[in-house]
Amino acid sequence: MLVRQHRQPAGEILLEVPAGKLEPGESPLDCARREMIEETGYDAEVFTELICFFPSPGFCDEKIYLFSAENLKRSDIDTTDPEERVSTVTVSMEKAMEMVNSGEIVDGKTIIALQLIMLKKN
Repeated sequence: MLVRQHRQPAGEILLEVPAGKLEPGESPLDCARREMIEETGYDAEVFTELICFFPSPGFCDEKIYLFSAENLKRSDIDTTDPEERVSTVTVSMEKAMEMVNSGEIVDGKTIIALQLIMLKKN
């Protein structure tokens, strides 16, 4: 499940994995679950950390934590943010990889997440 949303700095609507910033004192796993619910309305029974990396260590100390989410289920928690305009897109892993190869998916964290999931499947 991916989300489609407008990214002002890029000036485009991008297709991405659900993502967001850590709240003070929040663990990366709790953030991943919260953002998944906020952006998609779904929770997962299993979250697996894929990797933690610095996307731009030349100018910032931001770390990105990527998780896979399995066994999705509709969440009972309504935490939708009216300021956030996102729509969900459900595609197979094979279709997602085609979208990476065709240039339809251009978000770096999303490309890394999808590639890692495919590597771990094989």
